[in-house]
Amino acid sequence: MATTRKTGAKSAAKSKTGKMENSEFHEFFVDELKDIYWAEKHLVKALPKMKKAATSPELAAAFEKHTKETNNHIATLEQVFQLLGEKAQAKKCNAMDGLLKEADGVIEDTDTGTLIRDAGLILAAQKVEHYEIATYGTLVVFAENMGHNDVAELLQFTLDNEKATDIALTEVAESFVNEQAAAE
Repeated sequence: MATTRKTGAKSAAKSKTGKMENSEFHEFFVDELKDIYWAEKHLVKALPKMKKAATSPELAAAFEKHTKETNNHIATLEQVFQLLGEKAQAKKCNAMDGLLKEADGVIEDTDTGTLIRDAGLILAAQKVEHYEIATYGTLVVFAENMGHNDVAELLQFTLDNEKATDIALTEVAESFVNEQAAAE
């Protein structure tokens, strides 16, 4: 009987507001937003280092563009927090922390001025992109399921941008980097 009441109360809260603000799922959603907010804020600091380490001007330009886009992602997340009536707060993202350490390792373990380094940097950057794509894709669905359609639209825009960045990195890798790195 208690389970029925608890479920009924949550259903009533959802139907009344259409958004489930007081639900455990909503709290989980906000917690995951804090996680990706931390990730974006730390990525924006790491990208200039990756740009500086890049050998090819094409990859350096891709990292510069990605830095600007990441600043936009941070601003978008701040807007999402505002729409949800939440404080924009970061919570350490262990996944991004590890991925950025891995990118540092690529820089340390490869020679300056080589396309092997560029191939490694692209690999590291695409690992980051795939993590972001997975996270934003899930957050869009969460937002839609809770009726946060305005939030879902903002997150979808960021998701689309992350997918485009992944494609751009693949194009740089396939246009010349991988072939020339293999020849070094």
